[in-house]
Amino acid sequence: MSGPLEGLRILDFTTLLPGPYATMLLADMGAEVLRIEAPDRMDLTRVMPPHDDGVSTAHTYLNRGKASVALDLKQPESIEFVKRLVVDYDIVIEQFRPGVMQRLGLDEDALRSINPALIYCAITGYGQTGPYKHRAGHDINYLSLAGVSSHCGRKETGPPPMGIQVADVAGGSHHAVMGILAAVVHRQRTGDGQCVDVSMTDAAFALNAMTGAAHLAGGESPGPERSLLNGGSFYDYYETADGRWLSVGSLEPQFMTRLCDVLGLEEMKSFGLSQNPAHQKKLKQALAKAIVQRNLADWEGIFAEQDACVEPVLTLEEAAAHPQIQARHMVINVPRETGGAQRQIGHPIKFSQTPCEASHTGRQLGADNESVLRRLKTE
Repeated sequence: MSGPLEGLRILDFTTLLPGPYATMLLADMGAEVLRIEAPDRMDLTRVMPPHDDGVSTAHTYLNRGKASVALDLKQPESIEFVKRLVVDYDIVIEQFRPGVMQRLGLDEDALRSINPALIYCAITGYGQTGPYKHRAGHDINYLSLAGVSSHCGRKETGPPPMGIQVADVAGGSHHAVMGILAAVVHRQRTGDGQCVDVSMTDAAFALNAMTGAAHLAGGESPGPERSLLNGGSFYDYYETADGRWLSVGSLEPQFMTRLCDVLGLEEMKSFGLSQNPAHQKKLKQALAKAIVQRNLADWEGIFAEQDACVEPVLTLEEAAAHPQIQARHMVINVPRETGGAQRQIGHPIKFSQTPCEASHTGRQLGADNESVLRRLKTE
């Protein structure tokens, strides 16, 4: 069986994380992705450690299922090569600062004059318009300007540096995939291509969700440990006797009742539903005092049969081995070019009729130059 996006052809000019993650998702879903890479300016994800079988694990994961062509876009013949390619492609996705593709002669207008049905997606930090459109940035900057960092973390220590790239992936990658697929549906209806302008800062601002709604329409000013879900209530992490952590999310009355019964805190049940900060503080103190009495493994056993929204904070190693992650096939073996297979994170969307597939790990730079050239000559 083929993936749900079989037949879609994508030219990928992106590097590092946001664009490659987006096109990896699309490739898993069956799209044909051809990466256009510079031969003289190495994508850092190709060389960053750690390495497996001599190749960066970041590259082999982010660029799995894709073909690679090495082109020096400063050369006129490379530009002409791309223009010949784009005739038969559905989507172009790029991650340069605004104006770079125009200077190369490969901007939306130039490419859509060749292929009017083309969908052109640009992922940038701040978008194609606005005073910051040419400004450099990284994930931490986009989260900061979007207001997200201001209401995360603790009052005493400030916003935390995240262990994952929220603005890059949840912002840039996922919104690019959504935008591209929406444009594909529009093209199926009208025959017209269009530009999809994805700003990682816009997307991060949109991720404020409930907090943003409470501020814009309700006048609330969010801050760390002020709300129900950011440490301002018992909904939090609690240290165990062995220095591990337990997450407690028992928000609904039935879960709070079960939590308090298990911990012997029956007198605290009403505090869990209270909006009074003093009640929440007392409940948090009581939970912390109770949970620190046992090791994490003890609590795992105790709550295993309790439907109370209480779960251990697992290491990545433990998460990968967890029976739920395993049952959902979120750890898969992807064939290497050199033989054998590499363990990677699986595709998170499960299709009943057209399952996703990772055909191979990321390929060597320019591995498909000859095959793509041969195909151009025959088309």
